[in-house]
Amino acid sequence: MSDEKIGNRNLVILGALIVQLCLGSIYAWSFFQTALNGGSPPVGVYLWPSLYSQLPFAAGLASFALFMIFAGRWQDRVGPRKVATVGGILLGVGYILAFFVDQIAGSDALLGTIYLIITYGIIGGAGIGFAYVCPIAALVKWFPDKKGTITGIAVAGFGAGALVFGYVEQFLLNIYNVPTTANIGMPMLILGIVYLILVVFGSQLLTNPPEGWLPAGYTPPSTIADGAGTGMMPGQMIRTSTFWLLWLMFVFAATAGLMTLGNVKTAALAIDATADAVVIVGVMSLLNAAGRIVWGATSDKLGRENTMILMFIVLALGMFAFAWMSTISISWVAVMGIASLIGFCFGGNFALFPSATADFFGSKNVGKNYGVMFTAYGIAGITGAFVAGPIVDITDSYFMAFIVTGVLAIIAVLFTLVLKSKRSK
Repeated sequence: MSDEKIGNRNLVILGALIVQLCLGSIYAWSFFQTALNGGSPPVGVYLWPSLYSQLPFAAGLASFALFMIFAGRWQDRVGPRKVATVGGILLGVGYILAFFVDQIAGSDALLGTIYLIITYGIIGGAGIGFAYVCPIAALVKWFPDKKGTITGIAVAGFGAGALVFGYVEQFLLNIYNVPTTANIGMPMLILGIVYLILVVFGSQLLTNPPEGWLPAGYTPPSTIADGAGTGMMPGQMIRTSTFWLLWLMFVFAATAGLMTLGNVKTAALAIDATADAVVIVGVMSLLNAAGRIVWGATSDKLGRENTMILMFIVLALGMFAFAWMSTISISWVAVMGIASLIGFCFGGNFALFPSATADFFGSKNVGKNYGVMFTAYGIAGITGAFVAGPIVDITDSYFMAFIVTGVLAIIAVLFTLVLKSKRSK
């Protein structure tokens, strides 16, 4: 491998981190959500129902997953740079259009929700979907000998996005006196311009290695998915039981994490009114990013299934602990600890499932294959919102929402055991 190719490989890592940092800001939605809810106790000019404030986030996640299917196929044909650039433009435009929510909706919460679903959710989510898969697919091809580790690094920026931009969002909301004044559109306008510039710039650093390129001294193993070869196409992949087990595991584990990420600020304030929500979200996001690297590297050593079992068990314990905390009086520092543990496990999904997709179905078509696998995340975004929103509105507590998601994490453990047993036979 020439020095030029080594340089390209390292630049791809840099571009991936820039792109993913901006895309991961979707996890900081809880700052906007709290402003739209009016906080705890509710104050301000919005006072939207909990379900309404969940829906733009859910729409963004669903759009993200849906458009990633097309992005994966497109980037396998034309390379990651063009597709990620389109993603950056769509993400920026979605936020910029969200600027007009106050002028269009006024005090009508339903109209405002619909407008944010279209702009922030569908358009902005499409931008994330187009850009997200490109760094992952490129880096898996550049580092086939370290798929778990490099995928963890690639998506660590996504997890850290909520940490960085959570502080930025809170700063902007304070500057424009939201939610006391109906001015939530201004922070979205500024963020849209920033994302547009940064994602388009980072996209220019993304490239694929030459066809057939391998690191010196590396011999790829045969793929392990039903003995079907090294380059399975999506149509073949979805006909395997391995795919559906992985897909359902992804749905259940991601639902637990997304429900927590989308509600952690409001839930923490409900448990302890003195909670420093910015610190809680920031630390949770930092552990989210770290989990992507740690769980990915661990899976390269212990194997994907063993690592998934361990991670899902820890996730379930975290969800049940959060449920218990919602019934007692406890310091927000303890809430931060459990939320961070959940974030640490949630982040691991995004290192384990793309690397597992490459393991089981081959690296050649990993972009389009992981696009299909990632539909599980879109479903999880919707189920996470509907687990939290109606339950909280009806019970005025997060207890049952965290119990439900803890059970889902246990089911993910059971499915992983089935997958492991299937492969061992």
